[in-house]
Amino acid sequence: MTDIASVSLDQPLENIADEIGRSFSEFGFAVIRDHGIPQDLIDRAEAKSKEFFALPEDVKRSYHISGGGGARGYTPFGTEKAKDAEVIDLKEFWHVGRSLPEGHPLAEYMAPNIWPSEIEGFKETFDELYSAFETAGARVLEAIALHLGLDRGYFAPTVKDGNSVMRLLHYPPLGEGAPDGAIRAAAHGDINTITLLLGAEEGGLELLTKQGEWKAVDVPEGALVINVGDMLDRLTNSKLRSTTHRVVNPQGESAKRSRFSMPFFLHFRPDYVIETLDSCIEEGRESEAPEPISSHEFLQQRLREINLA
Repeated sequence: MTDIASVSLDQPLENIADEIGRSFSEFGFAVIRDHGIPQDLIDRAEAKSKEFFALPEDVKRSYHISGGGGARGYTPFGTEKAKDAEVIDLKEFWHVGRSLPEGHPLAEYMAPNIWPSEIEGFKETFDELYSAFETAGARVLEAIALHLGLDRGYFAPTVKDGNSVMRLLHYPPLGEGAPDGAIRAAAHGDINTITLLLGAEEGGLELLTKQGEWKAVDVPEGALVINVGDMLDRLTNSKLRSTTHRVVNPQGESAKRSRFSMPFFLHFRPDYVIETLDSCIEEGRESEAPEPISSHEFLQQRLREINLA
């Protein structure tokens, strides 16, 4: 059986486009090394994230935006639950989105960022990391375009000023009082175009294979895990798969430690219409392709399903 692709991004994309594409169509996941996000920036971001989550509960909650659907600022422990899950996930998180200039035509879709005043350099660090994630994501999208037989720059205008969100995640040590059946992140698919995840070296991330079995995703130190989101799945008529995945609770000593990670949910522009690519529709089966829908509409639909809108 083939395995999840693990490739270096530091080479001509033509060399790796089909390997990444194969991995996305089989597993919905790929591992990317040499992604270009500097290690010292990652270390700095991890330190700032830990500093934030160590703040007193009332200070963190002062950055929770009621009615904001968790799009910006702090989302407390025990808020989000996966679609169709019975119990909440064992995590808290902070969201950084795109900062648009006032009067920008897409500003209505993206709330301004908020920043914790308690932590020096927080804004500068995460602005820099957001931008680095975008650059790495753009290269992965170029490889996907090449694999799909599109112009390599095909996706650039579709994600320009997109509603991408960076999430700083903290899974606290597992307490005695965790609800029965709750895990750090219950089985779910991602809504967006692609997700780039930093910090998955600590075990726990698993994907559901086509055969219906859970498979652990092994990640070398410092690598990015990339997975296909529902929007790209819809665009490609499931040629590239958005795969159900979860973060399971560790056993033994690991259960007593916090787990931190930083996913970047790369999104299309809110006004981009997701219409299945002609090349991904079989002749005679045109009527089975999903209906065109704007990425904003699709996002709202899905956020309602997971308790965030």
